Amino acid sequence: MRTIIAAPEDSALKETSSVERALSWLVRGKDPRASHAMLIPATLWLLCFLLLPVASLLAMSLATRGPYSSVIWTFTWANFARALDHKYLVIVLRTVGYALSTTGLCLILGFPMAYFLSFYAGKRRETLMILLMIPFWTSCLVAIYSWIIILGRAGLLNNTLLWLGVIKTPLLILNTPFSVILGLVYFYLPFMILPLFSSLEKIPRTYIEASYDLGAGTIETFVKVTLPLALPGVFAGCILTFVPCIGDFLTAEFLGGPKTYLIGNLVQNQFLMAQDWPFGAAVTSVLLLSLISGVYLYQRLESQELERA
Repeated sequence: MRTIIAAPEDSALKETSSVERALSWLVRGKDPRASHAMLIPATLWLLCFLLLPVASLLAMSLATRGPYSSVIWTFTWANFARALDHKYLVIVLRTVGYALSTTGLCLILGFPMAYFLSFYAGKRRETLMILLMIPFWTSCLVAIYSWIIILGRAGLLNNTLLWLGVIKTPLLILNTPFSVILGLVYFYLPFMILPLFSSLEKIPRTYIEASYDLGAGTIETFVKVTLPLALPGVFAGCILTFVPCIGDFLTAEFLGGPKTYLIGNLVQNQFLMAQDWPFGAAVTSVLLLSLISGVYLYQRLESQELERA
């Protein structure tokens, strides 16, 4: 009897064909199990790095601070009662006010930019998009220190105004609410422009041409055609700007002062300075639950408005 030994090339081809069949089974998605299998990596990632940390945070918020900054796992509501105290309510309202102001300014500044990129940029669109993304390519701390150099009493802005004779003494710009909102708008403006641009880009140009053909002017077309069709981008941009702005603490820490103490600074100080982790976890939990509730209600209102439209 003769023994036939498979060549290495044949085994390699068989392995390649089996891998190709497996990938084809996953990509085509004809079998429901294929789509479920493709969800496994993302599900495990979210479970390990989102759900488990949030669950541990909620559990710690119900614990008790022990001596020497230790954590005693004794159930208590005292941390939540302290987090809802009126002296911390001022910080919460200030934070919401700064986030709303930043979101409104980003919408006012971002909509014309997104409109220009969508309708008039032409071949310059790619270059302008790259310039828009530059803030994401630099470190947050580098950008903050750049603003400190610009806004300081001996900074670039004050020196320029003194040289032009506009002012006689340096202005107090740094460590004020103005500097904090300026920094927040600088960091979160792209979060507003990109969803607006994506929404405006999807508007069929035939709708706008039909509006002009029916006798509507530029303003009437914008109000009755362009703006309603761009509302999903407006809603998405507002959420993407407001939510991270609520938890921002670096901008207020470096560009602000005692009057710009935000809830992100409170959480940071409780975890890093005061070493009161249960109270810091309770403040974070209240903030997280409030944001989730607000986003849920916002999405419900958005869906109702779109159904009416």
